[in-house]
Amino acid sequence: MNFIKRNSLPAFLFLFLAACNSKTEKQENQVPAPVTASVAAPATPVSGNYKKGDPVPPDLVCMVNNAFMGKEQLAVPFNGKTYYGCCEMCKNRIPKDPSVRKATDPQSGKIIDKATAYIVMTGEEGAVTYFENEQSYKNFIKR
Repeated sequence: MNFIKRNSLPAFLFLFLAACNSKTEKQENQVPAPVTASVAAPATPVSGNYKKGDPVPPDLVCMVNNAFMGKEQLAVPFNGKTYYGCCEMCKNRIPKDPSVRKATDPQSGKIIDKATAYIVMTGEEGAVTYFENEQSYKNFIKR
């Protein structure tokens, strides 16, 4: 039995570390650079080719890593709202950690709920920013 436990540890550590992207910094407190996209972007772009400045559907975003993932994420119902995570670790963390369910709107400064936010891709590599609504986003890119 000790042989199994001892030899399973490296595999467990690898799976644990690889299971979830480690971008769990508090990105909601960071103010992203202004986005140069047109404010006339549709609420959901027609193609699946999202780019910086596009609003993105919440089900394609890992709300723990604050990243557009480009594919449907795991739905996590909590308190009558639906959040999304990219892996089992994220799925387990969402109900337990209130900080991953909240973000700060960089325009208004208000704390908002990610499940009801207007989400925009603001980074070239998929980073997203949460706004309380589309108008807040439009005001943000004007400044």
